[in-house]
Amino acid sequence: MKKTTWIGIVLVAFVAGFAGSWIQKIGGDSPAPTLKIAPESAGVPTRVASSGMGLTSFEDASAISTPTVVFIKTISTVRYESPFGWFWDFDPFGSRGKASSTGSGVIVNADGYIVTNNHVIQGAEQISVVLNKDKKEYKAEVIGTDPSSDLALIKIDKKDLPAIVFGNSDRVNVGEWVLAVGNPFNLTSTVTAGIVSAKGRNINIVKNQFPIESFIQTDAAINPGNSGGALVNLKGELVGINTAIQSNTGSYTGYGFAIPSNIVQKIVKDFIEKGEVLRAFTGFEVGALSAEEMQRMKFEKEPIKVRSVLEDSPADKAGVKAGDIITKMGAVEIDGRSSYDEFLAYQRPNNEIPVSLLHDGKELNIKLNLIDGKTQRELMMRGVVSSKYLGADFQALSATDKGKYKVSSGIRILNIKRGGAISQMGLGEGFIVLRYNGKLYEDPEDLIAAMEGSSGSMKIEGMDARGSKQSFSFFRY
Repeated sequence: MKKTTWIGIVLVAFVAGFAGSWIQKIGGDSPAPTLKIAPESAGVPTRVASSGMGLTSFEDASAISTPTVVFIKTISTVRYESPFGWFWDFDPFGSRGKASSTGSGVIVNADGYIVTNNHVIQGAEQISVVLNKDKKEYKAEVIGTDPSSDLALIKIDKKDLPAIVFGNSDRVNVGEWVLAVGNPFNLTSTVTAGIVSAKGRNINIVKNQFPIESFIQTDAAINPGNSGGALVNLKGELVGINTAIQSNTGSYTGYGFAIPSNIVQKIVKDFIEKGEVLRAFTGFEVGALSAEEMQRMKFEKEPIKVRSVLEDSPADKAGVKAGDIITKMGAVEIDGRSSYDEFLAYQRPNNEIPVSLLHDGKELNIKLNLIDGKTQRELMMRGVVSSKYLGADFQALSATDKGKYKVSSGIRILNIKRGGAISQMGLGEGFIVLRYNGKLYEDPEDLIAAMEGSSGSMKIEGMDARGSKQSFSFFRY
């Protein structure tokens, strides 16, 4: 099992290998498959699942949901790390081998479409699915992956499958009973019960440039192998996809986290109807307010502030500045990063949304045209210079960033490649080099040339993406 940071959040399935995301478009002219959506009712949901059964117990909810949850097995090629450090061009001890992994998935369409976690199938060369009903094994193909939300859609060649009914995760209440259905420890069709402990949790486990985190927290027991399984309400409806647990041991210790079904539904629909996830972006980066800012401004909730704005983006043209505080987007009160992420997860590029901000202490209401991922990346990657040898991209700070960080110059490091020199140095994504061996650099190409040509003692002074100053020393033979 791979652990993340000291807080002890771990993904609930072993990730075999490492690979970038990719999308496979669906071919043919046949009608797009549809999803089962539960009908809405006023107040607390009292829906009846498509079977017609009135669900009033754990047994009934389990009977409805269990046949829709599948067992997933993958085989990947993994590279075993060399004991040698960075800047070694040849590693005679490097080796590769096969690794297997297991997880869960949920049937979302009778024609064989199955949603799971991206980390369950990431890097897999072979994916097979075992159905709950007939216990037969089927080869699966990847329809699309979305590392930002840790979701993936796969498909098997099988018709007339039992598909789960999508519930409305917005209507899930804290304290509501839920069931976690999956295959922990290779034990197929395991059901555990608990309550919803909290909503809108951001736990910083999605390691992606544009992460989306707004988890449902539950105390229903979730263990390794549950990844990609279903979190259902007592109507047997899907309200979340189980994704992570909080643990120092790799096993369940009290809290699990699930991706809300409304986010799952949107992403699955995008894959089925468009062949890709249509993600919308604002053109600015956000972060939390400090405790001092919260106290000084006397906020009862926790809005977020703009950390930086991409030059020439719609946000820049609309007058958004670093330091502005976002209080509302559309009809949603923004009370933290998770509410911001979740609002954007439902949007598509070119949507025009109203945004309310505190700008220089005064309320500012603007209309913001959302952009697509390609435009966002193009704006972000202006002036980027790549170094294959160092395994990263380098970009000079913009005037906005210089003002934000209160520096006269600096080179940001982006897209750090695993196993490259920069990753082995321990420099994190977004690290800003202020001085290299005591010298300031304005041009990324000059810094790259200096780093690639150095030998002996080296020192890097800079700051992480949040502005905390850091210093690193190395020695190259």
